[in-house]
Amino acid sequence: MRTGLTYLLKSLAVLISRLSAFAAQYRALPTLGFTHFQPAQLTTVGKRATVWIQELLWDLRNIKRARDDIGFRGAKGPTGTQASFLALFDGDHDKVEELEKLVATRSGFQYIYPVTSQTYSRKIDIDVLAPLASLGATAHKIATDLRLLASLKVVLFDANANSDMTDVIGQEVEEPCESTQIGSSAMAYKRNPMLSERVCSLSRHLMVLQQNALMNSSVQWFERTFDDR
Repeated sequence: MRTGLTYLLKSLAVLISRLSAFAAQYRALPTLGFTHFQPAQLTTVGKRATVWIQELLWDLRNIKRARDDIGFRGAKGPTGTQASFLALFDGDHDKVEELEKLVATRSGFQYIYPVTSQTYSRKIDIDVLAPLASLGATAHKIATDLRLLASLKVVLFDANANSDMTDVIGQEVEEPCESTQIGSSAMAYKRNPMLSERVCSLSRHLMVLQQNALMNSSVQWFERTFDDR
């Protein structure tokens, strides 16, 4: 889990960097804002992107926190005690503790959970999946915004026009067309927001995964059950 979160953090950092460059490039390009999905005051294309960036930064913080909080179960027996190791070392508790530290260090962990049952607590799964579910909500919101913008005919303003500000009617954001992408059914000209649709689909799946972790944690009777299989 820790390694997977590290990969995710790197990818998330790249996404934030690219969106930040986009926001900076279009920070002064006015466009129509929407509240309740109704036309409202003007905003800018770059400003709208900063809303996405801010939420992604929160996700980055929360995922990093979850990753760094992951500890090691340690050298503990089948019910979470160290009785077998204590017997192995003829009652020398210091050797038992030293063994646990050595195993944890070799496994790349500095922190060892002081108490476990047969497994690490399944609440750790909840802690890991909670920020991932939150990232899913962020991704779904961004992708939905893109889908809506791709379908709207919005008013942009050309600030570099020689005359007074000229209205430009068009789509504010549009997905790139994939090399093998074709139109929809008999409408060859139609370009569906396929990438954003995939993001929304995967995001919904990610958002509900935490529910499984909550259920699994709640049914770990005593030292554990197999309800999490």
